[in-house]
This record gives sequence, C-alpha cells and structure tokens, in this order.
Amino acid sequence: MARTRTEAGEAPADIATLTFEQALAELEGIVKALESGAGALEASVAAYQRGAALRAHCERKLAEAEQKVQAIVEGPVGLSLRDVE
Repeated sequence: MARTRTEAGEAPADIATLTFEQALAELEGIVKALESGAGALEASVAAYQRGAALRAHCERKLAEAEQKVQAIVEGPVGLSLRDVE
C-alpha cells in the first residue's frame, strides 16, 4: 500500500512541490471520484490517503499565507512587512 507521508511526517515529494491551487484541484478531483462510488475498494483507499496528504499540504500552504498576511503591519510611513520565518 502506498505511503502518504515520509518518516519526517511531511507530504510525499510530488505533493510537496505542488502549489496550493494544483493541490486543491487534485483534491477536488479525488473527492468527486470518491463520491461517485466508482472504482475498486483498494483504489478508493489509496485515493483517500492521497487526498488526506493533499488536504494537509493545502492546510500548510494556507497557514503560510496567513502568516505572511499577518506580517503586514501599519508602520509610521504606511504598510510594511515584518520578518516572518
């Protein structure tokens, strides 16, 4: 059975390279396929596992974007960016 995470708890390399939009589009496709009920049980389980990894990747990307947005602060000369890790 395919692993959805590496030993470090990160997404597989192919998922880690996806943009938020790419990962979300693939996740939406998986959800539609699973909702249709078509396909063998083993393939559905594998798709579900990949979907879970894609969801986690999207959540990480959203958290990163939120940190960047929160780093925008009103400074004495207008908007500026704080350093964010």
